[in-house]
Amino acid sequence: MARSLGARARLALGFETTYGTPPASGFIRMPFAPGLTVAAEQPLLDSELLGYGRDPLAPVKDAITADGDVVVPIDAEAWGHWLKAAFGAPTTSGTGLYTHEFQSGAWDLPSFALEKGLPEVPHYAMYPGCRVNQLQWSMERSGLVTATVGVIAQGEDKSATSQAGTLTEPALRRFGSFQGGVQRNGAALGNLVSAEITYANNLDRVETIRADGKIAGVEPGIAALTGNVVVRFADETLLQQAIDGDPCELVFGYALSSGESFTLTAHAVYLPRPRIGIDGPQGIQATFDWQAARDPGTGRMATATLINDVDQY
Repeated sequence: MARSLGARARLALGFETTYGTPPASGFIRMPFAPGLTVAAEQPLLDSELLGYGRDPLAPVKDAITADGDVVVPIDAEAWGHWLKAAFGAPTTSGTGLYTHEFQSGAWDLPSFALEKGLPEVPHYAMYPGCRVNQLQWSMERSGLVTATVGVIAQGEDKSATSQAGTLTEPALRRFGSFQGGVQRNGAALGNLVSAEITYANNLDRVETIRADGKIAGVEPGIAALTGNVVVRFADETLLQQAIDGDPCELVFGYALSSGESFTLTAHAVYLPRPRIGIDGPQGIQATFDWQAARDPGTGRMATATLINDVDQY
């Protein structure tokens, strides 16, 4: 009997036409990093009955929950499928290099099916009715660039063979930390040490009574775009903005020399007044836990723009 190896695991994604029904074809092989936790679990409920002695009676199965995280590279092609799942279908323009614009606030978020394959066992778990609950990533001076995608699924269906069929494999062109940058109101944000970004759909599970134990759906709530920026305290620009209560525009982005790029624009960002402490003789840093809101000028909170050679998502 072969033992399962993470190096041989694969992840396939296919967008659904009908919620909870995996597509018959069109699955994409998705790159992923260690930290894939999407799975179904079903806890056991201890028996509360008395009068049978000190030894417990058999437990009872509780409801099934299917969700988890996928850690993925932020790249020029496959990342677009996660953006589509989180924001909705983009508006695409251009030729050669295409510009895909994803806007926050969409009511209709596409559902998709994920298949996690462990061929040695063999074990293939299909998760229909998936939706993206949140995207989260960090920006630093060096290191690999990955994002954590929080997923809520309708349930889990196991099989000894793959149900995804022939997979389309996107080209892998990763962004690196060195190719990243943050702008504030059109100018580079100076003295920046690190940044964190989280976009959340705040999904609500529709937990109805069903014979198959699956949920009936997942509905979007009020979206949120939050994070923080850590800066060396060299001037009072951000501090004064926090005191005044005025918003600014923050743009988090990566760009390759070949022309591909990804940017997330938070159109109206509000900063809290931070506590600035002195921890020692070294440089003083300030952390601003920012949050974005709907901008009256653009009519939305955020815009994610991906430029690559893919003609559509």
